Formats: sequence, structure tokens, C-alpha cells
Amino acid sequence: MRQQRLSYEGVAVAVPVTVPYVRYSTRTAHWFVGHALDALVKASGVPKAQIDGLCLSSFSLAPDTAVGVTQHLGLSPRWLDHMPTGGASGVMCLRRAARAVQAGDADVVACIAADTNHVDSFRQTLGSFSNFARDATYPYGSGGPNSIFAFITANYMRTFGAKREDFGRIAVAQRSNALQNPHAMFKKPLTLEEYMDARPISDPIHLFDCVMPCAGAEAFLVMRQERARDLGLPHAVVRGAIERHNAYAQDPLMVRGGWAVDRDDLYAQADVRPADIDFIQTYDDYPVIVMMQFEDLGFCNKGEASAFVQSHTLTHDGSFPNNTSGGQLSAGQAGAAGGFLGMTEALRQLTDSAGARSVPGAQLGLVAGFGMVTYDRCLCTGAVILGRPA
Repeated sequence: MRQQRLSYEGVAVAVPVTVPYVRYSTRTAHWFVGHALDALVKASGVPKAQIDGLCLSSFSLAPDTAVGVTQHLGLSPRWLDHMPTGGASGVMCLRRAARAVQAGDADVVACIAADTNHVDSFRQTLGSFSNFARDATYPYGSGGPNSIFAFITANYMRTFGAKREDFGRIAVAQRSNALQNPHAMFKKPLTLEEYMDARPISDPIHLFDCVMPCAGAEAFLVMRQERARDLGLPHAVVRGAIERHNAYAQDPLMVRGGWAVDRDDLYAQADVRPADIDFIQTYDDYPVIVMMQFEDLGFCNKGEASAFVQSHTLTHDGSFPNNTSGGQLSAGQAGAAGGFLGMTEALRQLTDSAGARSVPGAQLGLVAGFGMVTYDRCLCTGAVILGRPA
């Protein structure tokens, strides 16, 4: 029998930071981590010496880990974590940082995700990302995420009757959102016709189904709510959070994720229903995964995501706002920072700093994470509900 969960009451999440993305960079991940930390210090007014917790996510930091970064940046935290879970790392860092703050193990935790991107770093990341995926695909002359997600997407289409046009609606809506985001890599509108006519990459995936790898960083601070108030920091509060790993291992091929296992717990923690959520930030390395999140987080039934996206605009100013920053499909994927993108965007929405892409009257936002794909499924899923302070 599951014991009663300790709530996240009293935890504040503040100071969303983006180190602007660039397509290629010869700078190391350490440089982007350092600039994220500097931005956190300047925006919060918290001296670096008072940041006594660090949770870090990066794919291109090797051979260093989070502890090496403490020396590199002159930090001396009393609480430290390294979260190599990619697209799920934002939710997971927040959960751990929140518990550290509640327990008194740290007063102010910097959560940072950063990666560089150049030809060799990207090759190394793909080559060493997963032995399981590499060994399963390389003998067939196929490798990398495009072919893996083509496999997953094609199966989803066969199973549930989804069409490319349905995936296209997601990509087009996110591009519309990105046009209001000064940090987004893509600045040109995208039409459904352009999406459909784009060159194929790995059938059924075409160009605009794929994220653009880039370099950059995302970060935020976690502290007690009293500390945030004393500092005068606009902040959000954690209403509920979940994570799950290696869910539905019995499925021959991924058609659902771990969100479905724990979503009732998530909404119970927050004392809300899916209909109460004002916006959602889904992890969007490929549109098929966005559809799975709509279903597995309870916004529609399994297999109904196609009809769901046909009946909603998905834009920041329309019905069911999703990925209001443009998501990775239009803002770019800065490696592990892609797992933080939804978190920093949700914080901006809930602290009135999203500018022209603000969701009118937003009080509650859901951020979902998804990370560490093997060749037929993803192993890490998570979600958090954030809200405005009472």
C-alpha cells in the first residue's frame, strides 16, 4: 500500500533563465553552464556563495560531472545532484531540489541544463547515448533519433490511424508560438502545406518533425517560498509532481508512457482535474510524443489525440495552449536543456514575463518530461503542475 505523499507546499520556483541558443558553438558545455549561473545570480540578487545546492543536466559535459563544475565555477554546495536523464531532467531536478529545500539540506538550489553543439560533439553524443540502441540499430545501417522515432511514429499511425496532417498541426501551432519568443531559433511562419511538402528524413518523418540541435542553456532556482517573498522574486509554487521509469516494458513497442501510470496521483496532489489546466508544456522531440502526452496525461483517451489536435488551436492565444515558447520543434533543442525548456517557459507564463505569447489569465500549468530513448521506447517520464502563489 502506498504511503501518503508529503506535499510540495512551501516550495517556490523562480528566476527562469535562458542562455540564448546558437546553432553551432566551439564553446564547451561548461561555458553555457557558467553563463546560466551568472544570469541566475544577477536576476535573483542571491550571491553565488548563498547558492548551496546544484542540480545539473548535460550530455556534453563529459568527462566532467556536476562535482567538477563546482570547482570550475567556484561553488561550494552542501547538496549536489547530476541528472543525466535528458528530456525528463527538468521535472526530476525540480522534484529533488524541492525535497532538498523542504528537508533543509539546501536553502537555494540552482537547477541548470546546458549543452554545446558542434559536429564532433553531436556525433559523440549519438554514438554513446545508448549501447542498447546502438547495438540494435547499427547492424542494419540505421542509427540516431530520426530512424528510432520513425519506427515509433509509423507504429503509432498504424495502431491509431493518425495522419501526417495531425502531426503537422502540432508543428505549425508551435511555430506560431515561437514567432513571439525572442529566444527561438526559427523566426519564419510555417504553414501546414509547407509541413506536408517538406523533404522526407526517415519515413514517415519529414523535415519539420525533427528538432534542430543547437547549443544553449536553461536554468531556474528552487527555494522556500518565504525566501522568494523576502527577495521580492516573482515565483510559482509546486502543486504536484510525478516521475516513472521503464513503464509498460511489456509493450512490444512504445505507444504509451509512464505518465499514464501516475497521472491520477499527480492531479490528486494538486487537487485539480485535467480540465483545470490552463496550458501545457509537452516534451516535443517529435510530434508523436506530444500526442502520447495529450493521451497519457488524461486530456483525451488513448488513440484520440488526432481528433484532439484537430479540435484545438494549440496556440498561446487559443484553445489548449501547448508549448507556448515554440517548443524544441521551433525554439531548438540545446541538448539536455530541452528538458528544461518547458519548465522555464511555464515559469514565465506564471510570473507574467512571457510577453506577447502570454496565456490570458493562466493560473495553472503542466510541464511534462520525456527522456532517454532506447531503440523502441523512452525510459524516463515525469510531470509537474505549477501554479501561482495563493
